[in-house]
Amino acid sequence: MSLLSACSVPEDAPEQRIDLSVGGALSADILTAYDVGIVSSVNNGVKVWELSTGQLKFDWRHEGDANNLVTKIDISADGLYAMTADREAFALWDLTVGEPVGFWRIDIASIRDIAVSKKGETLLVGRGDGSVLLLNPKTGRRLEFMGHTEKINAVDLSPNGFYALTGSNDYTALLWDTRTAQVLRKFEHQSRVSMVGLDEYGRYAFTADSKDHSKIWDITTGQLISTLQYFERQKIITALKFSKDGKYLLTGSPSRALDLWDVQTGERLARYKVGVHPDASMPTAMVHSVDFMPDSEIPASLSSSGFFEIWHKAISH
Repeated sequence: MSLLSACSVPEDAPEQRIDLSVGGALSADILTAYDVGIVSSVNNGVKVWELSTGQLKFDWRHEGDANNLVTKIDISADGLYAMTADREAFALWDLTVGEPVGFWRIDIASIRDIAVSKKGETLLVGRGDGSVLLLNPKTGRRLEFMGHTEKINAVDLSPNGFYALTGSNDYTALLWDTRTAQVLRKFEHQSRVSMVGLDEYGRYAFTADSKDHSKIWDITTGQLISTLQYFERQKIITALKFSKDGKYLLTGSPSRALDLWDVQTGERLARYKVGVHPDASMPTAMVHSVDFMPDSEIPASLSSSGFFEIWHKAISH
């Protein structure tokens, strides 16, 4: 794959594009290291794809009301399990055979976000009442984390499931130990925290609020590393991934925006515009999931258009 400067990269010309959901994607997650993408759509349920070939592997549906659509998907960092959720229930799936491991219905509030650890051992569910449910489906252990005072908007887990990062309408993001429920770090914002993410190598935490502050933190020290530098009045982050070498952050947003950032400075190094499906009623798309291609800094994305796209690596001048 070629290496181009940021100035010469065509905004809407990916190096490769595969259509995984004719009619669009309601939610999605990709894990390029294990060649897997999962897409939920309004009319076709949840489908698991082999990214390199565009071949369908599994076809899933939630139990119960067919109109209760899957709006959240998370793939474990080892590529072995996936978690899906609608507003009222969540499921764990074995990606090696495509079969469900378990299906759980919640009795209070609504599901706002989910995360799953390696081996499918820890499931995290952020809820509309401000609580976070932690469940180990193998041992049956349940924990209710009550550290927030308002609605949960985003959650993430470390790959080993030992640490959770949760963001809330209470203007805070909390890093806490899932074994003890002890809060380890508190990251404060000036408005509701709309997005959070953990670097899978344990170096960084990302938090973003509903206005114009997106921050990268040092998990070890709790100190602020950088604030993303952008001029948009309101920047919404819908997906993120840190590069393996820790130098870059990749984020996705509505309005087709895919951005590559320098972790240490917060400088935007490149911007890409994800594709819009020809049949789309509106000429726009939301980025649902981002990743770097295996052992590289080449960005990849999956958006509401249903397109899985691989982009040229870009470097700033």
